[in-house]
Amino acid sequence: MNITYLDNAASSWPKPPEVAKAMMECVQQYGANPGRGGHQLAMKASKVIYQTRVKLAQLFSIKNPNDIFFMMNATMALNQAIKGYVKPGMHVITTSLEHNSVRRPLEFLRKTMGIDVSYIKPENYEFSLADIREAIRENTGLIVVSHASNLLGTIAPIEEIGRLARENHIPFLVDASQSAGILPIDVETMHIDMLAFPGHKGLYGPQGTGGLYVHPSIDLEPYFHGGTGSHSENIDQPKTRPDRFESGTVNTPGIAGLRAGVEFVLRTGVNVIRKKEWELAKEAMVQLKDVKGVHVFGPDENCERLAVIPFIMDGVDASELAYILDQQYNIAVRAGFHCSPLAHETAGTLETGSVRVSFGYFNEKEDIDTLVSALKEIREAFV
Repeated sequence: MNITYLDNAASSWPKPPEVAKAMMECVQQYGANPGRGGHQLAMKASKVIYQTRVKLAQLFSIKNPNDIFFMMNATMALNQAIKGYVKPGMHVITTSLEHNSVRRPLEFLRKTMGIDVSYIKPENYEFSLADIREAIRENTGLIVVSHASNLLGTIAPIEEIGRLARENHIPFLVDASQSAGILPIDVETMHIDMLAFPGHKGLYGPQGTGGLYVHPSIDLEPYFHGGTGSHSENIDQPKTRPDRFESGTVNTPGIAGLRAGVEFVLRTGVNVIRKKEWELAKEAMVQLKDVKGVHVFGPDENCERLAVIPFIMDGVDASELAYILDQQYNIAVRAGFHCSPLAHETAGTLETGSVRVSFGYFNEKEDIDTLVSALKEIREAFV
């Protein structure tokens, strides 16, 4: 079956063929437990995991690869960062475009710890540094910002926000779920203290992979404890990085696949990937505007954004529209609220939800033509 896949913001697909090859080689040739033995297979597994840290450090300009901790996904990484750092009575600044992976941990801590949270709302999809500056209090202990919205494609001015946070001695946590591998990220020049990222989206790795970078100056409390393969004689969790944050056996086949995905990104070039996706996004927005009854949300084609485009069609429920696209046209999109109700409030689509199309490096202009043709037929059927 020939599928037109337009759901890359959820998981990129297809993957580069070397990703599956690397995972298969791991399972077949060295699928031992890394860090849990001194034999050659365990050592090989440990080496591949470290090599993946090195590749990620290269991509994000991280000085020490051991400051990168592997997690199952960005959600786990964000929970570790937020719950491992925020203290009772602390004030946290975030935005109204955050995913529930940020909002729900913060609201949980509001109820259980009594923290206070300020949500900064963009005007016309642009963030005001003045609004963030005005929100800072004496007890502000953390600023959390999504690099790019998974609903609207809005790109936050990370470097400027990071500089503001650094000037005020406030740690800065960035959710790179939609930007890692797609937008340039330099943790040093952008003043990023913690960076959460998934492996299965713009890094083209498999699901069940992701990670968290934590600057060495940040004292983070692990929220997960157990065996680390090191300092086993101690009753307490070891202080050594990355062991302190990687209890239990890591996903070695997945991380091997992630290494191949990151190598693909490095070899292709983030700027090349970004350029192609941006061209697709602009073309899609122009064509979607020509479909009667379709309303597109987020910055227009004259304002740089990610290749993530939400829309609704008059007279057709978003979920029904996505179902028709899937069942009758073999076009894979996502409908609903995309785990970002605050962003829907900002866009004015909290009552309707939206259909979201999101492009990846392996999409082509023909995929846009296929989508638009299908939407025009569906529109005619419902008029």
